[in-house]
Amino acid sequence: MAEQHRTIPTAPRLYAVGGTDTKRAASVPPVAILLSVYNGEAFLNQQLDSFLAQSETNWCLYWRDDGSQDASRAIMLSFQEHRGQGRCVEIDDVPGNIGVARSYAMLLDSAPRDALIAFADQDDVWVPQKLVWAREKLAGVSGPALYCARQFLTDEGLEVLGPSLPLRRTPDFHAALIQNIATGHTVVLNTEAVALVSPILPPEGVLHDWWSYVLVLGSGGAVVFDERCVSLYRQHRRNAVGVERSIVVRGLRALRRGPTAFMALLVALVARLQDAECTQALTPDARAFLLRLQSVLEKGFMARLRFLLAERGFIRQRPAETWLFRAWFLFYGSARPKP
Repeated sequence: MAEQHRTIPTAPRLYAVGGTDTKRAASVPPVAILLSVYNGEAFLNQQLDSFLAQSETNWCLYWRDDGSQDASRAIMLSFQEHRGQGRCVEIDDVPGNIGVARSYAMLLDSAPRDALIAFADQDDVWVPQKLVWAREKLAGVSGPALYCARQFLTDEGLEVLGPSLPLRRTPDFHAALIQNIATGHTVVLNTEAVALVSPILPPEGVLHDWWSYVLVLGSGGAVVFDERCVSLYRQHRRNAVGVERSIVVRGLRALRRGPTAFMALLVALVARLQDAECTQALTPDARAFLLRLQSVLEKGFMARLRFLLAERGFIRQRPAETWLFRAWFLFYGSARPKP
């Protein structure tokens, strides 16, 4: 967000409290938790409690209110003044509603450059080991790295419905363009990934988690997926995205959304990644794949069919999802985002 770059807010270099060993805490990067809030009063306090319950205590919360019309901002200010005092910073440079993607881009731009970044949603509850597990998984990984994990899916009252689905295929850049497996509130970025992602805004309609996932893989970085469930993920009508365990229900939801919106997002992603500020961060292989994909998106059915036959790794996590994607790609490949 170069056009909105700001002075990083003053916060202690060492965020740890409550008896953490000072030498250890000083030797590892702190964790900056980023939280954009919008009309989340019903669930905020439970999530904030789960931050305080983390076995990793070396963290600070950076948050902004995206124009809430309920008591969300009051709850956050109370937390900042009392339970979270000394480890909670409001980012209020641009007040009002700017949308989820821009809100998190602003938070990312405001966070310390020497910190791990943990994205948070306002309505989920973290298991106490979440940040410790993420730090352990990222330790020793060189270059840009993104940690993400499975979740316990719950109803609105936190009754567990079951775990989210496991991965079937190793994440790669090709597949990342058509499916995001990095659920936002499980994502933790290492400092190299933060340096990669923070200067570059995503295209319209693409959220911070998917954009981070694509950029890290496109740059040749690592995605570290944890099969452990790290959070309780509420599924309710106010979810910005949400997750569904049932393949049948997932398929029906995809059919209701239809191919036009899906393909428009792919077109927008491909176009944005070929902007100068993005291409310089990508590997030669990623740039070459984007050029091939861009070319067939502008051609007809037979060109797209030849592309799919040649690019057998351009698939989603599960066969049924892949076949639906291929049908949409073949028949709606030239869809364009609305102006």
